[in-house]
Amino acid sequence: MFENLDWDKLKVFIVVAELGSMNAAATRLKETAPTVSRKIDELERSLNARLLYRSPRGVTLTEAGKKALRYAEIMSDAADGLRSDVLDHDLPAEGPVTLCTGDGLASHWIAPHLPDFHLQNPKIELRLVTTDSPDAELLNEKADIAIQFKEPGRQDIVSKRLGILHYVFFASPEYVRNFGHPTSVFDLHNHRCIIHSGYVNQMERWAPKAKEFRDLIDFALVTNSGSVMLEVCANGGGIALLPTYVHSLGKSVVPLNLPEVAPIRFWLTYTERVRRMARAQIVIEWLRGLFNQQRTPWFRPNFVHPLTTENEFRELSPIEVQVSEKSPT
Repeated sequence: MFENLDWDKLKVFIVVAELGSMNAAATRLKETAPTVSRKIDELERSLNARLLYRSPRGVTLTEAGKKALRYAEIMSDAADGLRSDVLDHDLPAEGPVTLCTGDGLASHWIAPHLPDFHLQNPKIELRLVTTDSPDAELLNEKADIAIQFKEPGRQDIVSKRLGILHYVFFASPEYVRNFGHPTSVFDLHNHRCIIHSGYVNQMERWAPKAKEFRDLIDFALVTNSGSVMLEVCANGGGIALLPTYVHSLGKSVVPLNLPEVAPIRFWLTYTERVRRMARAQIVIEWLRGLFNQQRTPWFRPNFVHPLTTENEFRELSPIEVQVSEKSPT
């Protein structure tokens, strides 16, 4: 009987027991609730024991379930220890590393630097995955490293703040010629505006002026793709709310002379397992270099408008940046 015990089903059981809900477990595991329920049923049959009481309010452990959970957690801890102590031991820095982040940073900031990374590290196979939920990919061990916009609250996740994205309005020169330059944020209701669906959800946590902006504007386009936003904006499709680093990409868009809407912090995250992977550490150090705040103004705590001149950029000292990082934002 026990040679047929499925470790995947035990992992599902651990998540269900932790969350007390099939639906919540399905959401975390990115599976359907019927699939989760089926795996629990199959685990119970293989053990010939009922592990869970099910009710409309959720699930609770039976006595057999409590014993099974203790053993499953011991097995999970042992598997984690095996990975931490043995994985990549004494191997050179080569092989796959999976990095997950949003498509904006992936496409427009990380991707242009990949050729240089590959020249320097030809034996590392960097897998760049775009997703709206990089933190979930990390927790599900589908990613080794994530860049995410929510600080992790788990002690087993290593997190380092990479910087802050500052958002301003951009448009193509053609759009400005045809429709004019808005005189203020509140003049945007006279224009076609483009926004990321993630911004809409985040605005409740943004500054009051951002929420006022959302309530005032009827958006011509809402999309979950930063690449789509940039392309539509560059082709005269409207005014887009984009991070300031877009100004350095050489695209056919110009920053408008309007104030910043909102800053969003972002973190570099990975698990303890990844800490011991030599190839992953090379990727981590490379990423920290890409977002080095002394070399580029776009990710600093203090807002730098893209219309700032190159001479003004050079006058921003590293000391100023360090002081700003210690200040609340």
